[in-house]
This record gives sequence, C-alpha cells and structure tokens, in this order.
Amino acid sequence: MDLDVAVIGGGVVGLSCALALAQRGASVCVLERETRTGHSTSTRNSGVIHAGIYYPEGSLKGRLCVEGRDRLYDFCERHHVPYRRSGKFIVINQEHERAALEALCQRGIANGVELEVVDRAFIRQREPHIRALAGIWSPTTGMVETEALVRALTHACRAQDVALVVASPLTAAVTIGDGVELTTPHEQFSARQVVNAAGLYADHVSALLAGRAFTIHPCRGEYAELARSRQHWVNGLVYPLPAHSSLGVHLTKTTWGSVRLGPTAKFQDSKDDYESDRLPLEAFVEAARPLLPDIKLADLQPGATGIRPKLHGPDQRFADFIIERDAVNPHVIQAAGIESPGLTSCLAIGEMVAGIWQHHD
Repeated sequence: MDLDVAVIGGGVVGLSCALALAQRGASVCVLERETRTGHSTSTRNSGVIHAGIYYPEGSLKGRLCVEGRDRLYDFCERHHVPYRRSGKFIVINQEHERAALEALCQRGIANGVELEVVDRAFIRQREPHIRALAGIWSPTTGMVETEALVRALTHACRAQDVALVVASPLTAAVTIGDGVELTTPHEQFSARQVVNAAGLYADHVSALLAGRAFTIHPCRGEYAELARSRQHWVNGLVYPLPAHSSLGVHLTKTTWGSVRLGPTAKFQDSKDDYESDRLPLEAFVEAARPLLPDIKLADLQPGATGIRPKLHGPDQRFADFIIERDAVNPHVIQAAGIESPGLTSCLAIGEMVAGIWQHHD
C-alpha cells in the first residue's frame, strides 16, 4: 500500500479528518475535485458556529455539534482564525408560537446547550432594530470566517505531512487485497482505507468505492446582504423559528461587519448550479420583514449562494450524518450527508473518523 488513508474531499470535514488521522500517525492524502480546498460547501454558508439547539437528543448532529463547537472555538483561538462569540436569538412575534419556542429551548437544553427564554426587553437591549415578542437567547453561538478556517486547516494538515492534491476527482476505485486502488485523471495509487468526505458527491464516491448506497439531495440556499448604511441594524445573529427543511431566512453579522439574509432552501437536481433562476430581492424583503419591520428593497443587494448536501428530500424534515465504517466495503469510512451543523462539527467529525480508523487498524 502507498498510504494508510486517502480522504476524498478537501472541505472542512475532509481536512479535519485528514488532520486527526495524521496526528495519530497515519500517512494521509486528500483528493479534492476543485482547484482549491474548501471551495464548495465549506465557504458557501452562513459561517455560524452553532450551539447545538435544533437536533434530536442522541443524534450525531446534536452530539457532534456541541463537541465540535468547543473544539472549533479553541482551534480558532490557537490558529488565529477570525471568529466572534456573538450569541444568537431565535425570536417569535405571535403568542401562538410560544409553545414551539419553549419546546425548542428544552430540546437544546437536553443536548447540553446553555439557553434561556427571554422577553422583548432583553432582546431590544441587544438588538434594538429587531421586532420580537420573545425569544431564545443562546450565548455560545458565534461566527467564523470560513475562508480563514479553511486556510488554517490546510496549513495544519501540511504541517502534519498530509499530501493535498487538488483538481483531482476520484474517477475509479478497485478493492485489492488489504486496500483500495484509486484512480484520478492524473495518477493511480493505493490506500489501506478510504474516507468518503466528498460532500455533494459523497453518493457518487460511495458507488465508485463499492460502498453502501445512498442519495445526496442538493438543496440550494441563496443570500442577500444589507446595504452598508443598514449594517448597524443587526449586531449578532437573529433567527426565526425553524422552517420545514431549513432554519429559515435569518440575519447573520459576519466577522467583517456585513449582514447576510438567508439562506433560502430550494431542492434541485444539479450539484453545481449556483446561479440560475435566483430569487428576486423582493423575496428577501418579505422574508426579513417580520424581523426587520423597516426593511425596504433599496436596503438589499444580492449575496452569495451555496448548496447543501442533504440526505433527505423535500418531503422529510431530518436525516442524521452518516459517520461509520461502511457495512458493504470495510475499507471505507463514510463521512457523508454533512450539511449543517457540519462546519461547526468538523473537528469533532474528524476525531470520530480517526477513532473508527484507529479501532480497525
């Protein structure tokens, strides 16, 4: 075998897996289909460090979000990645929503999250431009500069002698003896084990590796941004109650001071179509008005887009991460369906994957 482990996918999850594996003494390479690491899902999201509120008790999403949050704050501090522990509100404006708000608060507390239900005065003190009857206050939620996080993880991997190979999608794989022979457009090599952290293409990669079958459902999220003259309207993070297939269009103040509105949620067939049939800015005005009653069309400008690699379609509300040794091909460790809170959880996912590898090895 040329290597102990090949990691397919160079986003924050793949890089975190590679780093944790190399720190345990494995020889590791990362294959990334794009021309640079973290180019897709990792840097096309809100950049929120989630506290762990939304996920069912006992789920991987809930457990790894709480563990990953603390690991990520520590990593950012040690590696000088810009971040801000801004806190977050989840707000309501109708009395009939209060029961759902309190139930959500209790779910988060069951996951080990520090939360409290607060009144209008508490919210107005911190977010004077936000309209809210009541809300949940989450002091451990924050923001991270995703591009800087990717750079820091990339640098940390290189410091551990991880080989990072970009513009190299996996094109074929054959199980040979005690490992897998991998083919890219540029080379062929072998690894004892393979980690599938391929994001939007994890289903395709699993099929190439003769692993378990599952389907990734691309779900596009679009953003708008507040004009510079209106950025003072939001100080931290403000969310509505979660919607059916997303957390709803929310307000996030970045580490550099801009304010994003979004993301929306639209399931689509394409895994790389970020721009066609984008929503008009008017749609963001209507979505944001319950939170920002003074907002007008002139206060907005178009923002970025991203695509979530979901394991469920529009008719379902929840699917947990897949992080396990593959039941069909034991040379494969799956780290698939890593959407939100994947950014927050990335370092914890890396540790879990490295533990699976170490146990087998």
